[in-house]
Amino acid sequence: MTNEQIRPATAADVPAVRAVTDAAYHPYIERIGVVPQPMEADHAADVAAGRVLVTGEPVTGLVVVEARADHLFLDSIAVHPDAHGQGVGRRLLRFVDAHARALGLPEVRLYTNAMMWENQEIYPKYGYEVVERRVDGPYDRIHYRKRLR
Repeated sequence: MTNEQIRPATAADVPAVRAVTDAAYHPYIERIGVVPQPMEADHAADVAAGRVLVTGEPVTGLVVVEARADHLFLDSIAVHPDAHGQGVGRRLLRFVDAHARALGLPEVRLYTNAMMWENQEIYPKYGYEVVERRVDGPYDRIHYRKRLR
């Protein structure tokens, strides 16, 4: 496992953010029948807004977060398939918890597509609990939250 820093993405990272996101989410297109929402995000706008944090040189993983009034929303987490099994996702999830705490927010919220069953095994291991399952347009989503102590 590498111990690389997690840092705010810069404009120069936008192509890497797009590439890692596409590589991480592309395998789900056929399974869920639509392009996963993170693949259609405006990566440049998210980076410019300070919502994207990356790790690796070159970038191997990233999170897209948004501070809201009562929680930190984890919009996307992506790890390049070449970096699977190296602890990148675990470090990113721990970073998100620490970031929320630093902002004084009591919980982290996220959702995942119901057809991305791998995530349904991962998130509970990191303290996330299912809040609800809801269909939003073409997306069948399971919403999670993690209360921070």
